[in-house]
Amino acid sequence: APVTDVQFGPMRLRQDQLQVLLVFAEEDDQSSGFRWACEKAGFRCNVARTPQSALECFLDKHHDIIIIDHRHSRYFDAEALCRSIRTTKASENTVIICVVQRHTDREESSILPLISAGFTRRYVENSSRMACYNELIQLEFGQVQAQFKLRACNSLFTALEKSQEAIEITSEDHVIQYVNPAFETMMGYQIGELIEKELTEVPINEKKADFLDTINSCIKIGKEWQGMYYAKKKNGDSIQQNVKILPVIGQGGKIRHYVSISRLCNDNNKVEKTCECIQAESQTDTQTCRHKDMRKGSLDVRSTTSRGSDGISQRRRSSMARVHSMTIEAPITKVINIINAAQESSPMPVAEALDRALEILRTTELYSPQLGTKDEDPHTSDLVGGLMTDGLRRLSGNEYILSAKQTHQVAGSLSSPISLNDIPPRITQAMENEEQWDFDIFELEAATHKRPLVYLGLKIFARFGICEFLNCSESTLRSWLQVIEANYHSSNSYHNSTHSADVLHATAYFLSKERVKQTLDPIDEVAALIAATVHDVDHPGRTNSFLCNAGSELAILYNDTAVLESHHAALAFQLTTRDGKCNIFKNMERNEYRTLRQVIIDMVLATEMTKHFEHVNKFVNSINKPLAALEENGNNGDGESIKTVLRSPENRILIKRMLIKCADISNPCRPREQCIEWAGRISEEYFAQTDEERRQGLPVVMPVFDRNTCSIPKSQLSFIDYFIIDMFDAWDAFADLPNLMEHLNNNIKYWKGLDARNLRVLRPPP
Repeated sequence: APVTDVQFGPMRLRQDQLQVLLVFAEEDDQSSGFRWACEKAGFRCNVARTPQSALECFLDKHHDIIIIDHRHSRYFDAEALCRSIRTTKASENTVIICVVQRHTDREESSILPLISAGFTRRYVENSSRMACYNELIQLEFGQVQAQFKLRACNSLFTALEKSQEAIEITSEDHVIQYVNPAFETMMGYQIGELIEKELTEVPINEKKADFLDTINSCIKIGKEWQGMYYAKKKNGDSIQQNVKILPVIGQGGKIRHYVSISRLCNDNNKVEKTCECIQAESQTDTQTCRHKDMRKGSLDVRSTTSRGSDGISQRRRSSMARVHSMTIEAPITKVINIINAAQESSPMPVAEALDRALEILRTTELYSPQLGTKDEDPHTSDLVGGLMTDGLRRLSGNEYILSAKQTHQVAGSLSSPISLNDIPPRITQAMENEEQWDFDIFELEAATHKRPLVYLGLKIFARFGICEFLNCSESTLRSWLQVIEANYHSSNSYHNSTHSADVLHATAYFLSKERVKQTLDPIDEVAALIAATVHDVDHPGRTNSFLCNAGSELAILYNDTAVLESHHAALAFQLTTRDGKCNIFKNMERNEYRTLRQVIIDMVLATEMTKHFEHVNKFVNSINKPLAALEENGNNGDGESIKTVLRSPENRILIKRMLIKCADISNPCRPREQCIEWAGRISEEYFAQTDEERRQGLPVVMPVFDRNTCSIPKSQLSFIDYFIIDMFDAWDAFADLPNLMEHLNNNIKYWKGLDARNLRVLRPPP
């Protein structure tokens, strides 16, 4: 049998003849092609016709490669077979290939369901013998060889487990990933107490003032460090260790792990040895040593947990040495390293200013502007306090009961909804221009007697082919829209089904923009329209801060975190799935449903305002700026570079979040009369909240919204200035929305005009 030698670090491994299992219900050109390819490549080949025989054959032979036919579901469920194989221990290092049909007449489908089932990769059917042979050869020198090396790691871990020296392996960002039994014995810890914890026990050597710098200066440039230091055991005892710290060079020539090897010093060997710096076999990228060591007065990484019992002094004293070198990839760390390096050669005033900058960078709220640095405007302050915090917690004995025990409308309790073909003429006329931004939602609200969501939803969902995507009937969709609309509170002046319909309209409008269409998949469009429809369902007309302060059942249920948004998302799925009459998801394939559900939830949660600036800043830095740079370099059009920016999974998530955020608070970008109407409605809702807070003795989170004293123009200008302008500038740069920006500028002028006349109302007097 052919044997291949594989080099794995210093190990030389011998790989036996590969074994391939073909699972095809019947012989055809494709299976024949793979059989021929196996023979040509010198691989052993077995063929199974049924899932049962395939599983039995695999458990007997332990094949390196399994190729499963996924083209004809009438024979067997290929994904179920793959999952069955993956439940066996023997499949841990097996490469499983899925053969799928070639479709030339429809859009490329997602590979995620196959990955979830356990397939390694897919092969689009091609019965050409040479294509089959090329696939096997690529697998042999790619995934199969990688899995073969992983199998060899078991022998390495056996050696580590039996070593008498204490060994600790940490990640590049100094999180413990492994300790061996000798380390557990020496330090008195169990491995479960240490894994995924940050390093906090670090070298102490009082006889050398520059001891910590010596260690860092070695390991930071890819060299080993060897010497002695004291460490603290779990029981608090100090022990002296002879330690060797080795940086391990990985992908990109950068340090990816640190290995620490320790031995207890003998009692008669208390004399401190000279610290040694030993050149590592693998040289690190010279980029990693461009910065000097950090100044002792400005420690960049602070311990959050401690193995010892004496806490603060121990941590502060030594937080540098076992934190090794700062080659972490995070951009914020690069910024901090640059600042630290700049401090070394800076005059004292500059160094002190940089120290203050470092203190700001170490906070967790990097994306939230501090009000003190902007206007000391009470309107802005109250809006931010009311929308971007979770309240002051409950300060009275009053409780605000909401929703947890409330009965919600379900499909069976509602009258049969109307068909899209039977919509009354007045409503049809009100929806004629729903594809335009200047569409008047209030005209539709009046025509439908405050039920605009069902009618607008039917029309927009039909335009986007939602029923076809979900494989559900129009009657199911109608029932679902009616159930969702019935669970919006018509008594709310703002957060009612008209607001939901308005956000749905804005979402559909944004989805029709060319740049957005280039970026999102059909499943993203479906998720966005559903998320817009349900994003405020069962909203009580009160803010998260109010609910947290009132100790509401929802606030308790969701731990005072994104209370309403979590409730909207959860209730939407409860209402949808509890009754088959309105379950628009009931005919979806399970994995596709899970993907859709995940996107809907993420988009609804994105409407929560506490992360507003984080979402906007990430969008600007990950999408706006790279696209602008490409355009400045002359890479206009639909080039590969632009496609890479637009289509990466991370950026698509940011785009979907930005889309629904802009749709949710687009009122200032609507035509003037609509903008004024929305401003009046949200103000009334905030006035009602302030009234109730005072009645119940709760903290007043937005005192400026007192119906007797509030200036609506000032509140609108503050909201626009603080939340709207930057966000819509970024969204306009991406999606090209000149009409929205024109409305926004006109509305700003309108509110400024009222404010200049010291008017506090929505409209000037006649």
